[in-house]
Amino acid sequence: MEKKIEKKIEKKTEKKIEKKIERKGERGHRASKERVEKRQSLCSVSGKCGGCQFVDMPYKAQLKRKQKQAELLLKEYGRVMPIIGMEEPAHYRNKVHAVFDFQRGKGMVSGIYEQKSHRVVPVDNCLLENQKAGEIIRSVRELAKSFKLKSYDEDSGYGLLRHVLVRVGHSTGEIMVVLVLGSPILPSKKNFVNELCKLHPEITTILINVNDKKTSMVLGEKEQVIYGKGYIEDELCGRRFKISAKSFYQVNSVQTEALYEKAAEYAQLTGKETVVDAYCGIGTIALAVAGQAGKVIGVELNKDAVRDAVTNAKINQIKNVYFYQNDAGRFLTQMADVREKVDVVFLDPPRSGSTEEFLDALLCIRPKRVVYISCEPETLARDLKYLTGKSGYRVQEITPVDMFPFTGNIETCVLLSRKKSSGKSTKIEIEIDLNEADRRECIGTATYQEIKDYVWEHYQTKVSHLYIAQIKKKCGLDVGESFNKPKTEGNKVPNCPPEKERMIREALEYFGMINKE
Repeated sequence: MEKKIEKKIEKKTEKKIEKKIERKGERGHRASKERVEKRQSLCSVSGKCGGCQFVDMPYKAQLKRKQKQAELLLKEYGRVMPIIGMEEPAHYRNKVHAVFDFQRGKGMVSGIYEQKSHRVVPVDNCLLENQKAGEIIRSVRELAKSFKLKSYDEDSGYGLLRHVLVRVGHSTGEIMVVLVLGSPILPSKKNFVNELCKLHPEITTILINVNDKKTSMVLGEKEQVIYGKGYIEDELCGRRFKISAKSFYQVNSVQTEALYEKAAEYAQLTGKETVVDAYCGIGTIALAVAGQAGKVIGVELNKDAVRDAVTNAKINQIKNVYFYQNDAGRFLTQMADVREKVDVVFLDPPRSGSTEEFLDALLCIRPKRVVYISCEPETLARDLKYLTGKSGYRVQEITPVDMFPFTGNIETCVLLSRKKSSGKSTKIEIEIDLNEADRRECIGTATYQEIKDYVWEHYQTKVSHLYIAQIKKKCGLDVGESFNKPKTEGNKVPNCPPEKERMIREALEYFGMINKE
């Protein structure tokens, strides 16, 4: 019931924020839009595409609007600094995707899906996308026609060419072309590759990605390298990174450097700290700050990204970074369970924000500083409320970064620091029998965490809440009603191994919860 009420409150809050933005920012935008409509738009398909909502708004006005939006959502948590904008905001996307289709009267077309539909809007030039990538996509389309390749039809499942993905190394100039096909066979493959490379010798690698399922996902699981090494490399923040077709790599390289520089500044590293980079992807943040930290731990759920992160550490000859494939929340909880010391945590979660499991573990580990990078201000506000409301942290500073010019999206970097103790203490008078002062048995109780800590301290072995509860029940101690129930129906509950039972019984004896046998 409480969760339903919270969701209703969140929805009402979101609507209020939207109305405030409309009242304060949209009046000027509507007036400028009316003036723009009298002249031709910079983009002929902006009304259908929906990709760049502010394509005809002056860039300074875009920044002003985004600043207002960030302040409305976040100023109650801390000081919002001026937004970091771009000097040259056009053609910043280093990753460009085009969907292919057949349309009557036009033949084969390439472009993007119309907003909230699967109708393809033909696009030849885009203000956001890398220009060379756009040229390559147009060449692929023309070559497909000359090679008599059919575009894939989503309804019938007939045809071959579904999508083309182009990735460009901003610093290196290396270019990857991914041909997403409905089957693994590309007719006249060698000739097609030769012709494309003649037109664009800058291309360094070409792959076939097979997506033969009825799905809205662009990339399938199977890949085949048909030219070059199968990946590209790029440089960011003085480090070199390997980028595969499926790698997460920020699409705006210029603003990513500005964002990471701000994040590193917020971290205040001295060279001695233990740092965790949660949701680390291919290791961009972890490797960027490794030279300023004692030890860096990167955590990422995607196994391909972790593999690339390990490779990137080797490429850059960095030896104080360790990458793990795991859920960030689960991993941090495990660190908290064994009281691992962490000084600084970077987190860059998906648009949906972080999880309560992760945030609870963060509050348990209590690093000195937390640097939160967010691509969605609303979920950021939710998570900041959770972290600051739990009396653990306070927001020091918030900096918006315009990672996506001409769109309504905002990236934000936030510094949170651990709250200092007030220094106040409460005096309690108690009587102690000095003869019994060294006997912990007199306590007669202990928390699950204290029992875990005892076992770890004496045996360097982890024991779960479930195992402790099982042994407590065996000893006739209260454990609650649902301790031994599986999380999902039909699953078996594991029994505590004899060796761990002995350790737990010893801890229970030590804390005076059971008598020594």
